[in-house]
Amino acid sequence: MELVGSPLTTMYTHPRSTPTKFLPAISTMASSYKNRFPYCPLPQSFSLPWMPSSYYKTAAINPTLAPFSKSSQGLTPSKMLPFASKRTTLFTRYTPDDWYMSSLTNYKESETSRHNAERLRADTSRMIQDKYQQTKKTQVESTKKLGERVNDIEFWKSELCRELDEMIGETNALTDTKKRLERALAETEPPLQVAQECLLHREKRMGIDLVHDNVEKQLFAEVDVIRSCQERMQQYLDKAKAQLASNRVAQHELEKDLANKQAAHRIDDKCHHLRNTSDGISYYQGVERVDATISVPESWAKFTDDNILRSQSERAASAKLRDGVENLLVVTANEMWRQFNGVNVAFTNRIAETADAKNKIQTHLAKTLQEIFQIEMNIEAIRKAIRDKGPPLKVAQTRLDERTRRPNVELCRDTAQLRLVNEVHEIGETIQSLQQRLRDAEDTLQKLVRAKSVLEHDLAIKANSLFIDQEKCMGMRKTFPSTARLVGYV
Repeated sequence: MELVGSPLTTMYTHPRSTPTKFLPAISTMASSYKNRFPYCPLPQSFSLPWMPSSYYKTAAINPTLAPFSKSSQGLTPSKMLPFASKRTTLFTRYTPDDWYMSSLTNYKESETSRHNAERLRADTSRMIQDKYQQTKKTQVESTKKLGERVNDIEFWKSELCRELDEMIGETNALTDTKKRLERALAETEPPLQVAQECLLHREKRMGIDLVHDNVEKQLFAEVDVIRSCQERMQQYLDKAKAQLASNRVAQHELEKDLANKQAAHRIDDKCHHLRNTSDGISYYQGVERVDATISVPESWAKFTDDNILRSQSERAASAKLRDGVENLLVVTANEMWRQFNGVNVAFTNRIAETADAKNKIQTHLAKTLQEIFQIEMNIEAIRKAIRDKGPPLKVAQTRLDERTRRPNVELCRDTAQLRLVNEVHEIGETIQSLQQRLRDAEDTLQKLVRAKSVLEHDLAIKANSLFIDQEKCMGMRKTFPSTARLVGYV
């Protein structure tokens, strides 16, 4: 017992300086021994000063031991430490090897964690630098590609502008040629009308004057020559109109393509000059997954090239057509002049028209004028009837519109609603029938007007046919379009 209790007596009877800390921080102890060994709680009777619970309490209050006093003299070791005799029956929780191995394990884990952290930091720094360089390289490549794209667009823009200017010039030249052809075709109409009137006048000759002479043959030949010239001119005019339409289509495609190129150039140039410090940049989540492209560089270039080739082909066809029109105008002018001179040489000077034919024309014309007056009154009555249907239709539609604002279940499809709908339909059908009748009346009026025009023209011819060939027919043939007018310059 003396050997067992003497260490304890020696510990508490010799004064010593109080350390600042008996143990490391509890958090350090907890982290060092956490989940190392199973925890086995001891009974309350075994709570000796050297056990952990008492040890932490002692470390927390930092006691100061007093010098050895007399009050402790006379106490036997058993009285000083009642439980010292039972220490042989206690067990120790950890061994020194466990404590040493635990420390080594903590050191190794700490070193491993530091090593992993250092390696992670180094890898992270290297990865950040690599990704920065990769991102920078990718952005530089994208900027370069955008620059190349801008250059490609500028090249095709210049080609389109050049071809568009040439196409506009060719279209304007063909338009001028078409106008000349139209004027030349219009100039052939008066000589044709003169020849036809002369033939008509000569058909009205009476008696022995109705002779199929050389003048009549030349007049028929003149009509055939003029009509032949008109047909050829009309064919070339149709070709010119079709060619102008083709030119405008090609020009429209060029302008459309040029406008698209300008828009694309503006966008790509803006993208090309965007930098990380530029204004207006933002996040657009998922935009890289949207593929709105409809072409590839090859098809993109081929599209513009096809437009240019088509324009060049149309320009070549237009130039060829202009040359054909020029030759046609010269040939037709010479043919009509030769025939006109032949008719004048062989023309006689008499034609007759009967008064009976003139009176019939006047009668038909008077009836036509009276019918035109009646149909105009009828048209005005129909228009008034259509205007009168306007207010009832407005009332019915306004009622329907107001009833649509009824709340909730009040929006009932009642008899009033049905009647209003039927009323709108009935008024609409009435207006449609009146409008159809108005169109029929207007068509009839147009026919009457045309009939009146024909009658007036025929009446004028019959009136002029009262003169003999020398006074009337040769009087009409004193003038003939000049060569400059026949080729469309005037």
